Amino acid sequence: MARVPVSGWFVWHELLTPNAAGAHEFYAKTLGWEQQPWEGDASYVMFKTKSGPVGATVESKTATPHWLPYISTHDVDATIEAAGRLGGRVERPSTPLPDGGRYAVLVDPQGAPFGIHASGAGEGATAASPEFSWHELATSVAPGIAFGFYAALFDWDEMAEHDMGPMGMYLIFGRNGRQLGGMFDKGAAGKPATAYWLGYVSVTDLEGTVERAKAARGSLLEGPMEVPGGDRVAQLLDPYGAFFALHQAAAQAAERGQGETKTAPGGTSADGPRAGRKPATKAGKKAAKKPAAGKPAGEKKRAAKKAPVRRAKQAAGKKAKKRAGRNAPARRPATAARPAGKKKPNKRRRR
Repeated sequence: MARVPVSGWFVWHELLTPNAAGAHEFYAKTLGWEQQPWEGDASYVMFKTKSGPVGATVESKTATPHWLPYISTHDVDATIEAAGRLGGRVERPSTPLPDGGRYAVLVDPQGAPFGIHASGAGEGATAASPEFSWHELATSVAPGIAFGFYAALFDWDEMAEHDMGPMGMYLIFGRNGRQLGGMFDKGAAGKPATAYWLGYVSVTDLEGTVERAKAARGSLLEGPMEVPGGDRVAQLLDPYGAFFALHQAAAQAAERGQGETKTAPGGTSADGPRAGRKPATKAGKKAAKKPAAGKPAGEKKRAAKKAPVRRAKQAAGKKAKKRAGRNAPARRPATAARPAGKKKPNKRRRR
């Protein structure tokens, strides 16, 4: 007897990109993902990982580049009907698959696209692939409102809420006791302007992965940085404009000798709410909000512009400090993405 398909898991990830071949090259260099053409259509090239295929590319010259998560459901047509009643709309209609399954692409009431998939084998996916450890919805309403839409479709549970002060609430959702992701109101100034889903890819070496991404022509938007609990995250753009994130679990960060982030009252980072709350791990660690994409990069540029002025002032006073028998150590601004460099110890010259 066939089991009832499991609903509500993130089971697939499509990358809409203007250059499928280039995208596969980038993620191969950055994450080690290999290419595997789909048996049903050789032009649909999948990302193959150690645990198996986790997604595929869809080449489009007109669509805005982005990662599209697919969520499992019992019945694609019934989910489409329910989404319509709740204010969602259909972007790609229900489409049959060679194995008897079906899929569709929907848009939630705030404009965030997502896919749905029903297996034709009579058994749904039991869990998401380990490569994507967290999924985060940046929306334009209170997270509780956005959550109501998805909870009605996938029977998700609200597992926790965190007060981020001026940034509002961060809602953690899950399924069958397992945390799957979070939701937050990105505000009117958030970029991009529309709501969106952001997937976090689990890595064991965050800094190394970031450097490989940059070497492969990717862009670093925020991080690497520590977040409450010891996890480390970074957010990037691939060379063709698709937004994605990286997540290193606290245990792996500890193995590499990286310390924990200090937290301020209320559980937010000492650098403020926008410094982020960590994604949840399988062990059930608490998740938290990511920084707004785009803004951190501007802050880093402003800090970088101030550095030459600071060094010039230090150079001007160097002779005076030498006469006083001291050597002033060089300084550079510390940012979330780059810790301050080690300072040279002061040395007192004998007269």
